[in-house]
Amino acid sequence: MNDTYETERQTVEELQGARARLKAELSKVIIGQENVVDHLLLAVFSGGHCLLTGAPGLAKTLLVQSLSQLFNLSFQRIQFTPDLMPADVTGSEILEESSDGRKMAFVKGPIFANMVLADEINRTPPKTQAALLEAMQENHVTSAGRTHELPAPFYVFATQNPIEMEGTYPLPEAQLDRFMFNLVVDYLPEDDEVAVVAQTTGGVASSIHPLFDGTQIQAFQNVVRKVPIAEEVVRHAVRLAASSRPRTEKSPAFINEWVSWGAGLRAAQNLVLGAKARALLDDRTHVLPEDIDALAKPVLRHRILVNYRAEAEGVSVDTVIDKLLAGNN
Repeated sequence: MNDTYETERQTVEELQGARARLKAELSKVIIGQENVVDHLLLAVFSGGHCLLTGAPGLAKTLLVQSLSQLFNLSFQRIQFTPDLMPADVTGSEILEESSDGRKMAFVKGPIFANMVLADEINRTPPKTQAALLEAMQENHVTSAGRTHELPAPFYVFATQNPIEMEGTYPLPEAQLDRFMFNLVVDYLPEDDEVAVVAQTTGGVASSIHPLFDGTQIQAFQNVVRKVPIAEEVVRHAVRLAASSRPRTEKSPAFINEWVSWGAGLRAAQNLVLGAKARALLDDRTHVLPEDIDALAKPVLRHRILVNYRAEAEGVSVDTVIDKLLAGNN
């Protein structure tokens, strides 16, 4: 018992001192995007998948690849295209010659890695997008009636282009809900863009040195789940998610007016889990309501569907979330 306590205490101390070191190492290749980096680290320590939304050329792919190097995780990039098939993602059965004669053998697809980058996921039809569902939820894939476990830890970090761009397929609601965060990657300020251009057109790029490994990350995830949280803070997360649902007894008028579909139970779960990780990285061992509020936009923006009236009036999902936060505080 004492050994377990001491191990967990050391893990907490290691995690609390990690943020500055991790960000310093990432800054060798990633300039700016502080908020996105912070949330990606929270996702890693919470064991959650992430969706990165932004126009092409904003270093979304480089960011995820750098993250895998930082944690010394195996990495696979899947370029989602209109002709990509589900078996191209998960793997397939092939007929193989052996000393015992011919037999069927499973050839693993690129999904079998610790960190999988699903690049431009909304460029491929829903049938192939759905191939990720089982892997993201169950950490295994099934082929020819047989289950194949994925390596641990396992993350899917998917990039997508804004839905207004040509040749995109909206992600199914069931798959969107599997992502812990939806992070918006925006254009950098001028000074940061100058720094990026100078760095990428200069000499040899700096390399990232691993600071942790997969075993340590799993230990971090276990400790994050054990962070104490008061019932009223959990209730705050539940109420925040529930208040986004239209046509219920407690629905605010603006939700009934602008929202077609609200957040489910998984939103509250991700708010609490992310808040626990945020508390630890901020050198706290307890969760505050402010931790829940800080994660409201990345957790809720892909779980709330605004209607045509909201779009006609220029009301965005982030505007709806801002009003929810104002009403719940």
